Amino acid sequence: MHEYPPVEQVTGLGSSLAYLLSRAERGVNRGLAAVLASEDVTVEQWRILQALADGRGHSMGDLAEAALMPHPTLTKAVDRLVERAVVYRGHDPADRRKVAVFLADRGRDLLARLEAGIAEHQRSILAAYGPARTERLMRDLESLLASLEA
Repeated sequence: MHEYPPVEQVTGLGSSLAYLLSRAERGVNRGLAAVLASEDVTVEQWRILQALADGRGHSMGDLAEAALMPHPTLTKAVDRLVERAVVYRGHDPADRRKVAVFLADRGRDLLARLEAGIAEHQRSILAAYGPARTERLMRDLESLLASLEA
């Protein structure tokens, strides 16, 4: 097991929580991107598809928040998914004056095809980092987010 120096002794970029979180995200997303590439899907597009998998239509604002994307980038990504016929735009069921994005049957099929690769990616993380540590990290990150949003 690797021993790390106490946080107060770490200097440079390694002392920045934002930097370490970004590096961790890149590492995790690198493996995820490799899985998604088999179906020509980006990590961002996968987030959109996952957000829509609940079967409810979502506004672009809701999708931007869920997919962690700025609106202009989200619009381009959704346009590409519409072109592939995996999502479609329609009336928001709650307010027919608004437009919502929905997962099409082809999108549901696409997510199903990606499921095994994504599960394997998750298993590789669990094998490398350990199930208990991974679960604890996820709880800690959720707690950090809740604290920052309070």
